[in-house]
Amino acid sequence: MALKAVHVSDVPNLDQVPENASFSLYSTHFSKGVELGRSAYRVPKFLVIGHRGHGMNVLQSSDRRMRALKENSISSFNAASCFPIDFIEFDVQVTRDDCPVIFHDDVILSEENGTVFEKRVTDLTLSEFLGYGPQREPSKQGKPLLRKIKNGNIVNWDVETDDTLCTLQEAFQQVSPSLGFNIELKFDDHIVYDQDYLFRVLQAILQVVFEYANDRPIIFSSFQPDAALLVKKLQSTYPVFFLTNGGTEIYYDVRRNSLEDAVKLCLEGGLEGIVSEVKAVFRNPGAVTKIKEAKLSLLTYGKLNNVPEAVYMQNLMGIDGVIVDLVKEISEAVSNMIKPLKADEGESLSEGVEAKPQFSPRELAFLWKLIPELIEL
Repeated sequence: MALKAVHVSDVPNLDQVPENASFSLYSTHFSKGVELGRSAYRVPKFLVIGHRGHGMNVLQSSDRRMRALKENSISSFNAASCFPIDFIEFDVQVTRDDCPVIFHDDVILSEENGTVFEKRVTDLTLSEFLGYGPQREPSKQGKPLLRKIKNGNIVNWDVETDDTLCTLQEAFQQVSPSLGFNIELKFDDHIVYDQDYLFRVLQAILQVVFEYANDRPIIFSSFQPDAALLVKKLQSTYPVFFLTNGGTEIYYDVRRNSLEDAVKLCLEGGLEGIVSEVKAVFRNPGAVTKIKEAKLSLLTYGKLNNVPEAVYMQNLMGIDGVIVDLVKEISEAVSNMIKPLKADEGESLSEGVEAKPQFSPRELAFLWKLIPELIEL
C-alpha cells in the first residue's frame, strides 16, 4: 500500500444508506433519550461495554477470568450478553478478499515444523484466516494459534473455553440483537494507509453492517484518525467515536497525542464522541468539562475500568460509559451503584434517566485519594 496520507476532503460524500432503509440507532437498550447528529447525540445512561466480548485474554495472568473465554469470539459475545451490559466492543479487520473478520492483533502467529511464523491478518483470505485455531468441523485440524505476551515470549493461545475465529456477519447473525456493537475499525499503528485502501476496507465493513444490523445499536470507533473521519463521511446512520490514548503514549500522528487534539478532530469531522484511555482522563479531569461543552460523548477503556471505585468516580465526573474486561463484576457494581431516586428524594426524574450515585463526603475523599494511586498501577 502506498505511504501517503488520506485526505478526507477529497472523498465524495457517499452515504451508503439506501433510500428505503429503516435502520435505527437504538433498540430496547436505547429506547429513550437517544438523538442522532453530533450536536444532539447523547448517551441516555451510563454504559457498560464488554471489552472484546466477555473480556480480553491476558494469557500470562494468574487471574483465571482473563483466560476463561476466547476473546473476540461468538461464545465470548454471548457470555457477555447474559449480564446487564449495553454493548460489546470488538475489533474488525478486512481480509485480502474483502471479508470483515473479528480479530485484535495485526498479525496471526502460528507454528509449523517447530518454526514460529507470523502472517498479517489483512494479507490472508477468509479461508486462510478461518484455518487457524479450533475448526467448525470436528474432523478438521486447524493450524496452531499462538500469541506474543507482554514480556515478548510467544505462547500457545490457551483458554478454558476456546472457540473458532469468526466474521462480522456471523456476529450479527449469532449474537442477541438487543446487544449493541461497538465496532472498532482496526488498523496497524505503524502504517500510513492510502485513501483507496481505507475506502475499500470501510466499504466492505459498511456493506455487512447495513445488511445485517437491523435495529441493533451500533457505534463505530477507531484509533486511526482518517478512518474515523472517512467512516463518518461515508454514512450518517451510526455515531463515530475517536479512540485515543490521550497522551499516555506518543505517536507520530499528533492528532492521537492528547484529549485536546481528539476534541479538535471530532469537531472538525463531525464525530459524536471520544473513547479515551481512562488514565488520561484521571490525569486531566478538566478535559471532561471541555469535552461536554463541545457536545461530545465520552467513553473510557483501560485496566482501571476493572476497579469498581474507578468506575464510580467516572460516573460522578460525567463520563458516559466504560469498556471493561470483568463484565460480571463491573456490570453488577454499576447496577447497584446507579439507582433511580425515590419520589421523595428530590426532583422527579424523566423516564429512562438514571440518578447519579450518592456518596458521603468521607466516601468522596476516599475515592479522590484512591484514584491517583490506581493510576500508578
